[in-house]
Amino acid sequence: MRKRVLLLAATLTTGLLTALPVTPATAAPSRLSGDFNGDGYLDIALSAASHQVGKAQQAGAVVVLYGSSSGVSAARRTLITQNSTGVPGTAEAGDLFGESLAAGDLDGDGYSDLVVGAPNETIGDRDAVGSATILWGGPSGLSGGALVPQPSTLSEWGNFAIGIAIADFDGDGKNDVTLTGRTQTRIYKGPFTRTGTPVSNLRVGELGTTSNVFAGDLNGDRAAERVYPFTVDGDEGGEIDYFTWTGSQHVMKELPNADGLPGSIGDINGDGYGDVVLGDPTDPGTSKKSGHRGGQISVWYGGPNGPAPTQTPTVIHQDTTGVPGAGETDDLFGSSVGTGDINGDGYADVAVGAPGEDLGKAGEAGAVTILFGSASGLTTKGSKIWTQDTEGVPGGSEAWDRFGQSVRLIDINKNGKADLVTGAGGENGYGAVTVLRGTASGLTTDYAKFISARDVSVQGIGDFAWAIAQ
Repeated sequence: MRKRVLLLAATLTTGLLTALPVTPATAAPSRLSGDFNGDGYLDIALSAASHQVGKAQQAGAVVVLYGSSSGVSAARRTLITQNSTGVPGTAEAGDLFGESLAAGDLDGDGYSDLVVGAPNETIGDRDAVGSATILWGGPSGLSGGALVPQPSTLSEWGNFAIGIAIADFDGDGKNDVTLTGRTQTRIYKGPFTRTGTPVSNLRVGELGTTSNVFAGDLNGDRAAERVYPFTVDGDEGGEIDYFTWTGSQHVMKELPNADGLPGSIGDINGDGYGDVVLGDPTDPGTSKKSGHRGGQISVWYGGPNGPAPTQTPTVIHQDTTGVPGAGETDDLFGSSVGTGDINGDGYADVAVGAPGEDLGKAGEAGAVTILFGSASGLTTKGSKIWTQDTEGVPGGSEAWDRFGQSVRLIDINKNGKADLVTGAGGENGYGAVTVLRGTASGLTTDYAKFISARDVSVQGIGDFAWAIAQ
């Protein structure tokens, strides 16, 4: 497996903006999170953190594929770097602009915006401090931007903005932002002005080093909880803490028996409360007693007081009855998870990436397993595994493709069914994304799309589709 090399040289380059025409919204903006041009169709923002800008290797870029009634295509796209018009900063080698992404309307104009992390951004003589940029939505899609206020106390190698989540954390109807890093985690209260200034900017003092973060309403109060999984000495499975709004303050709670790092929130059992889906892809060993060989996921069900720490979660792995395949060392089942209603039955379903899955002689070709929600919770009934060898899926499984490295379930064509968007971060050495349409009977390959890094002008190593905006 090729490992990403973080380059720290600050090489200035010329600007690069690849933008093809996007049909402007003709009516009022949709106000949908993830709809950057307000036309009522959700769009897909994909990372290309190792995109080369001029001579600056791994400077980074974001690629947006705009949704429509027919889905997405490489022709309707925008590629944005730190050298794009109106975007603050300069594309420099090793910045990794686009490594982390999250979508939401931050200025209240009805168009979704995008927060982009560059966790390896060097500032002055401080290497890899990290930064976050807001790209503004509008009738023609994303354009221009502003820097999120950066704490002056950030230290070298802080990798600030390595994790991003956007939601209304205090129930006031305005979206807020949280950013994570090696040295501190912060929360920014919205709305934001067009200069990037929030109402307030506070450090989350109870947390140390964090990288992952995701958000959703776990107790039905319309204020999203912020979930911060992180590893600690003696618990490589991860410690799960989350913050909930009491009406006057944010209070930290723990799920002491939960393990995992990647996560997503969706209403799996249809009771009106968001449920936490955690991926725990690491094989158990001498320093990690929990988990299952090949990886697993767990579901912690929400309720009026959030997930009960004493509950017995639903745990599923590839050796669970009804799940295709088998748990094998280094499958990495659960290294990416996504939630959304694929078949339109009112229950959120779960996509589980296993980018380490070997297929025949193709090591780490990768796979995605779909599990369906129900009134009794997540079930293995009707579960199916998808690979690039599945009939109708574009391409073919090859060693190091890592299909399933990223997953997202999102209704792109507005038919009321979530589509599967999945990244194959190692495809041809540059990365690719595959989209399968959701229907009442599950996913279909009838309108399958395969878009590679080179199809959308991503250059250099690319690492295209390693991440998909929340």
